[in-house]
Amino acid sequence: MTGIAVLGSTNMDLVAYVAHAPKRGETVTGREFRTIPGGKGANQAVAAARAGGYVAMMGAVGSDAFGDQLRATLIASGVDTDLLRTADGPSGTAHIVVDDEGGNAIVVIPGANGTVTSLAPGDEALIATADLLLLQLELPLTAVLDGAEAARRHGVRTVLTPAPARPLPPELLSAIDLLIPNEHEAATLTGVTDPHKAAVELLSHVPEVVITLGAAGSLYASRDTGPFTVPARPIDAVDTTGAGDTFVGTLAVALGEGRPVEEALRWASTAAALCVQRPGASTSMPYRSEIDTAS
Repeated sequence: MTGIAVLGSTNMDLVAYVAHAPKRGETVTGREFRTIPGGKGANQAVAAARAGGYVAMMGAVGSDAFGDQLRATLIASGVDTDLLRTADGPSGTAHIVVDDEGGNAIVVIPGANGTVTSLAPGDEALIATADLLLLQLELPLTAVLDGAEAARRHGVRTVLTPAPARPLPPELLSAIDLLIPNEHEAATLTGVTDPHKAAVELLSHVPEVVITLGAAGSLYASRDTGPFTVPARPIDAVDTTGAGDTFVGTLAVALGEGRPVEEALRWASTAAALCVQRPGASTSMPYRSEIDTAS
């Protein structure tokens, strides 16, 4: 079984469903509100666990009721939370508006995630035993860098989702094996809007890149292989929240199992397609049996 360590955020998603997202100064009436466990780190952990990986989560939840719910959700999905800290104060929250076309707009408030500024006792030992380490940018950058450097010391493959996008220091990029931005994040990182050109630019910093393209699929490029695109499945999206994290978590499992890259990308794309046909983030993520059946 693929061993995956996740160092990342854990949030409670506060989701409002509306016909269209409000413009500045506008008030709209929504049709539904839900609280759904999320956070990019926790989402990727849940996706990987449901896809069949052994997953352990590092990070922090708050000492509030949300913290208890977030931990319980991870455990229910089979994620090891022994190294998930509890910090005094509120848990992280994400305030999400989802429109009738399945698009979303998100405001993240870090809460307990902001207290994770470095690795805690036991974190490096966990990373050392993993096949892959999944990282995102919803924790302080110092912790992300600590995790990446620990993985590099122990020869563990590092996968970074650069979201929310920001300029990345060279010392972090030099410790990353696979970078997985979406097309907007790739443009922010490179200043190049064309995904193929952005991928070429990113390969000057990291060995492998996957740029997710939404309904257009994903673009893979490495220093050893020419770029190629894997198309997405044509589906009617209900809610795209969590689709990228589903893709990353599932892809990590497939790569850890040693599947060829194109096969792994297709399997992850299938998982993301299943995710967007359901509302919510962690609640919409498919199990391995569902992914295999749909593949």
